[in-house]
Amino acid sequence: MGLFAREARALRTAVLFFTRIPLPAGPGVSADDLRRSAAYFPAVGWIVGGAGAGVFWAASRVLPTTVAAGLCLTATALLTGAMHEDALADVCDGFGGGATRERVLEIMKDSHVGAFGVVGLILTLGLRWQSLATLPLALAPAVILAAHTVSRAASISLMTTLDYVREGPSKARALSSRLSLPRIALTLVAGLAPLLLLPLHLWWALVPVALVRILGEAWFRRRIGGYTGDCLGALQQVAEIVFLIAVGVLSWR
Repeated sequence: MGLFAREARALRTAVLFFTRIPLPAGPGVSADDLRRSAAYFPAVGWIVGGAGAGVFWAASRVLPTTVAAGLCLTATALLTGAMHEDALADVCDGFGGGATRERVLEIMKDSHVGAFGVVGLILTLGLRWQSLATLPLALAPAVILAAHTVSRAASISLMTTLDYVREGPSKARALSSRLSLPRIALTLVAGLAPLLLLPLHLWWALVPVALVRILGEAWFRRRIGGYTGDCLGALQQVAEIVFLIAVGVLSWR
C-alpha cells in the first residue's frame, strides 16, 4: 500500500474514531490504521470546528450571540458524540474522588457520572458558552476553528512525552504509540494552520494553552504515571476553553 493510501486510511479512521460522522462502508480498520490516525486528531478539529463555526456564523445573523454560542456547542457535541465532554467528566470524578493511582483509574472506567463530573461539566460548558458569546463577531468563526484544532494538537502532544497506563487491549491502547517526528510535524501543521486566519496579536493565546498542556502533563504524571484516553479528552476541553478566554481578553484589551 502506498503512502497516500495509508494516510487516507488513517484520516478516515480518525474521523470514524473521533466523530459520529457516518462514512460509507470501507475496508476494516487495522491496528496500524489506529496508530497512524492519532496524528490526525487536529485535522478532525477542522471538521468539528468548521461545523461549529458555520453554525455560529449562520445563527448569529438572526439570533442573539448567546443563542448562537449555545447552538455552536450543541453542533460540536453532536458531531463528536460528546466524547470529550464525557472524558472530562470521567477525569473530574477520577482525580477528584480517587486517592490512589489504582482508585483514580477505577473511577474513570466507571460509566456513571459522579458529583465531581457533574460540577466539572457545568463549569466547563458554562465557560465555553460565555467565552463564545463574547467573541467579536467578525473573528468568531476563525477563532472557533482555531480553538478546536489548537486544543486537539495540545491534547495529542501528550502522547509524545507520556506513556499509556491502562492494561489490556482497547481502541485507546491501539492509538497510544509514541508519535514519530514526521507525525508530530503533521499534528502541529494541522493544529496551528488556522492561526493564519487570525491577527498576529491573537497568537499570544497559544501561551496559556502551552501552560495548560505543561501543567496537565505534570499532573497526570504525578497522579497516575501517564495518561489514558480520558486524560486526552479532558485536556482538549480545558485547552479549548483557555484558548477562547485568552482570545477574548486579547480582542477586547
